[in-house]
Amino acid sequence: MAKNTEPPDLFDTSSAPSKGYTAKDIEVLEGLEPVRRRPGMYVGGTDENALHHLAAEILDNAMDEAVAGHANRIEIELLEHDVLTVRDNGRGIPVDAHPKFKTKSALEVIMTTLHAGGKFGGKVYDTSGGLHGVGASVVNALSEWMEVDVARDRHAHKMRFERGKAVGKLKDLGTVNRRGTIVTFKPDIQIFGKDVHFSAARLYRMARSKAYLFRGVEIRWKCDPSLVKPGGATPPEETLKFPGGLLDFLSSEIEGKETVTSRAFSGRTENRDGKGAVEWAVAWAPEVEPFLHSYCNTIPTPQGGTHEQGLRNALTRALRDHGERANNKKTVLVQPDDIMAAACAVLSVFIREPEFQGQTKEKLSTSDAQRLVENVVRDHFDHWLAENPQEADKLLAFAIDQAEDRLKRKQEKEVSRKAATRKLRLPGKLSDCSRDAAAGTEIFLVEGDSAGGSAKQARDRETQAILPLRGKILNVASASAGKLEQNQELANLVQALGCGTGARFRDQDLRYERIIIMTDADVDGAHIASLLLTFFYREMPRLIAHGHLFLAMPPLYRLSHGSKSEYARDDAHREQLLKTTFKGASKVETSRFKGLGEMMPAQLKETTMKPGSRSLIRVDIAEDESKETESLVERLMGKKPELRFQFIQENARFAKEVDV
Repeated sequence: MAKNTEPPDLFDTSSAPSKGYTAKDIEVLEGLEPVRRRPGMYVGGTDENALHHLAAEILDNAMDEAVAGHANRIEIELLEHDVLTVRDNGRGIPVDAHPKFKTKSALEVIMTTLHAGGKFGGKVYDTSGGLHGVGASVVNALSEWMEVDVARDRHAHKMRFERGKAVGKLKDLGTVNRRGTIVTFKPDIQIFGKDVHFSAARLYRMARSKAYLFRGVEIRWKCDPSLVKPGGATPPEETLKFPGGLLDFLSSEIEGKETVTSRAFSGRTENRDGKGAVEWAVAWAPEVEPFLHSYCNTIPTPQGGTHEQGLRNALTRALRDHGERANNKKTVLVQPDDIMAAACAVLSVFIREPEFQGQTKEKLSTSDAQRLVENVVRDHFDHWLAENPQEADKLLAFAIDQAEDRLKRKQEKEVSRKAATRKLRLPGKLSDCSRDAAAGTEIFLVEGDSAGGSAKQARDRETQAILPLRGKILNVASASAGKLEQNQELANLVQALGCGTGARFRDQDLRYERIIIMTDADVDGAHIASLLLTFFYREMPRLIAHGHLFLAMPPLYRLSHGSKSEYARDDAHREQLLKTTFKGASKVETSRFKGLGEMMPAQLKETTMKPGSRSLIRVDIAEDESKETESLVERLMGKKPELRFQFIQENARFAKEVDV
């Protein structure tokens, strides 16, 4: 009898057992437990961004009271151990019994129930940022503890929560001569871990941006002095109020920088007939990295959205119309990207029932916002251009230059590595790597042919390129633009990197993932490294911001005793090795490297160039120290020698003699 050789029907489940999956396996999460189990769905994760999202949610609730006209003062205070307090002098959260949950106060319902709030119907708030009804309750759920103090009708109440659940009943604090809501909370270490903390600098910037966004509110910032650096950019205490609104913010961001037009284009409209309000400020500053900070109902929208598109369209169409009226035939080339190429802009809209993508509200998707912004801004920009014809012509000429440059780049074929070497005419200088893609590659900038020769022998030819530089490069902080353009060493460097400089910097065209400054471990080497750092800081700041720039750490000494040898980075490291690795050893031979060129290629590779055994320092600039950095660069590398002399006088006591 023949056997049935047909394969089994994999879709026939009529006789398949249903082991391990029954009704008892179905979990029902109640209250705020879904938030604690899946915080990423509500605040985007459990990292530092998510932690600061908690602060933003509470601050946004206070701002909604201010925008609605019921509060004019907000206080935000950061205490030790990540305890944050936000106060407002608004109406205060209702504390009477909720009609649906008769045994609970409205305060408890808001803090312990998802999708509970006063912002759904539009009766209590004309415009607001918290529309999902989950903000305060999510913060409560993800906090170790939270206390809410409410003062309404000269009477105060207080309630405490722990990990989203009420602890006890609503307490009556009696008669008070104040009003508003005070929320104090401590994020839960079980959710965020022990290594994630509030940043005073980030909270200060958040508070400052809110004060710019709504000129009718005064925000009082305060934090424990131990959480900020003395004399730093983040003060321990400050009152923030800006009558000029977004124009004040823009002016502070581009202060001292040259702009295409002599004054910024700014304006605002009131919320009439429920259509929404718009405020904007735009300037074109080629020396500054372009930015467009947008907000909806004071909520930052870092991923942009429909309101940003409306601004782009309005600026482009109005400028094109001006060019057509002036009979400029090149106007047709101008696209939105050309208008925004060097634009520094801030945009704020207030609309009813905005639609965001996701609970974190990082992108606005309301289609009406685009029409509102486009119509309002275009009308004002048309008038601004007509009233300032000379400024309009300057801006049009700038946009046309950007358009021509964009088209030129588009027409250029991608330059291969061999072609780039030929174009540089440095076959004996630039020793390129063989890998075509930028990922995983690095270029070492070394001083002189001697060091370049050793580095070329020590490198990994597939991923490591070597570019020797002749002597000390030009100090770009004190040189004129003409000297910069004529300097051959810098021209070679720019051509080798392939990404352009200044406003024309293009990260996507960078030919190497890492740029590594590798100079001798002595004073001259430090000077050359300082000159290169100044060049990158002034001409390619985004290269630093995107984490591409590094400093190599070559050793200064080689210590050997018998068969044992170690390398020391500096004098302190040498003394440490003598006290530890070579402790008790007599006659430890110490040799000092006069330069990278004196090191054997094998030594240079093992100590300085080989991933896994080398040490690199990534060059970075903290966001809250950008002004200090600019001041230091100008002081030490700028055109005024008296500032350098003053620095030397102030710091001479820290210098000490060393044996060389």
